[in-house]
Amino acid sequence: MSIPLALTTIPPAAANLPSAKAVLKNEKAARDFEAMLLTPVLDSLQKTFAGDSEDSKTPGASDYRLMATQALAQAMASRGGIGIAQLILRHLQPPKVSGGV
Repeated sequence: MSIPLALTTIPPAAANLPSAKAVLKNEKAARDFEAMLLTPVLDSLQKTFAGDSEDSKTPGASDYRLMATQALAQAMASRGGIGIAQLILRHLQPPKVSGGV
């Protein structure tokens, strides 16, 4: 018994749609990338406004400052950030093709 070819093929429009899992993966990757870009900017701002204090001379202070800056950048990116993640996601979407002639 053979299965007709029409029943086994995926329509062209459906073949180009990303799965929900892939969309979520792309969104997370875009947010993480934006957070990576925000981290050095926020770190340099923090250094500028913190000045030269006794706390900055404590061993490990720079590591804790960087961890806090990374957490802040990740939180900002997860809430929309400065729009870099949205630009990346828009670029990853398949192009819209009009149905008319």
